[in-house]
Amino acid sequence: MPKQIIRDAENRMERAVEATAKDFSSIRTGRASPSLLDNIQIDYYGTKSSIKQVATITTPEPQLLVIQPWDKTIIKEIEKAITRSDLGMNPNSDKNVIRLTIPQLTEERRKSLVKHVRKLAEDGRIAIRNIRRDANDAIKKLEKSGEVSEDDSRMHQDNIQEITDMYIGEIDELLKAKEEELMEV
Repeated sequence: MPKQIIRDAENRMERAVEATAKDFSSIRTGRASPSLLDNIQIDYYGTKSSIKQVATITTPEPQLLVIQPWDKTIIKEIEKAITRSDLGMNPNSDKNVIRLTIPQLTEERRKSLVKHVRKLAEDGRIAIRNIRRDANDAIKKLEKSGEVSEDDSRMHQDNIQEITDMYIGEIDELLKAKEEELMEV
């Protein structure tokens, strides 16, 4: 039973790290990346769809995204969705493709993005610590009910702490890499 609790906690911590990495990928760094458009939804014939579900997104240059919808009638809808988003970019289109030029970030904007990234990283760490708390509580319940000895309980809690430290370290590494990427001119 304790091994299952630990395995479950580890899986949940891994998902928390993946969610933090996904949040980081949607933050604009001044370089074109199709993941910038991941959170933008359009209304495609009455269904909310992400842009990558209805178009091909390419990066022919480091500062340019090209969106080529499979259905040319939704170009206006995609333009509206990008304009409404918090990306702060203006799409340019002809009748076939939409071009998004990624402007260089100012020093002030870079610093505010670093603060935002640090907050996202802290949210990820908090999620991992909450998972640790839940796992430790489950182990303590087993100890109280007599299914696990006090020594085994302590050993399992130490094991959970090691796993927690490992996943928090992964978030710290992701944070460091993202900060470097943001401050790169």
